[in-house]
Amino acid sequence: MAGAGTLLAASAFASRRARAADDKPAPNDIPPSDALDQLMQGNANYIAGTPKERDFSVGRAARAEGQAPIVGVLACADSRVPPEIIFDQGPGKVFVVRDAGNVVSKYGLASLEFAVAVLGVPLILVLGHSSCGAVASALQSARERSKLPGHLPELVKAIQPAVDAAHAKHPSDLLATTINENVRLGMRELKTRSDVIGKAVSSGKVAIKGGVYELATGKIAMV
Repeated sequence: MAGAGTLLAASAFASRRARAADDKPAPNDIPPSDALDQLMQGNANYIAGTPKERDFSVGRAARAEGQAPIVGVLACADSRVPPEIIFDQGPGKVFVVRDAGNVVSKYGLASLEFAVAVLGVPLILVLGHSSCGAVASALQSARERSKLPGHLPELVKAIQPAVDAAHAKHPSDLLATTINENVRLGMRELKTRSDVIGKAVSSGKVAIKGGVYELATGKIAMV
């Protein structure tokens, strides 16, 4: 752990030193609100069917030298929820961590710490989506008290606090409410389980936001 911490600190220092050497701010040295505005405008483009035309080969050599994403996204692994596409962003703009149910795993947490400490992302977005199978499985497991095979019980356990929070609200749509609560759970865990992220949020350098992607319309509703 100490070695990993030293490597992370050294990488962060090298990144900052490189920026200082050419005396130019990093492309992602922007307020969190600006990063969120870019994402939501991109989502509006996606919904309208007017995404920006891009030649992905342009800038490939420059990207090989480094990256400066504007956001770290914790998204569900669902194949229908590709963050770069639904936000209409090109290569190098979105640092993505994905697993079923957009839960905060230890490796995902470390990845987002890297995004904050080394890459300098100003924004982290926890992105759930409608009809999430992982959340539905957690609800079903809780209702039927059934045990799923393999490592799936670990996933259900991670989502369980969101299930409990949703039940306490007695909603008409339990699945939708649990999906929202699961996004809120992820937002809290990112801040409380990581000193790196928590301190960046407290200082105002980074903001954590949450949203839910509606599969049928393509729209992202902020949570």
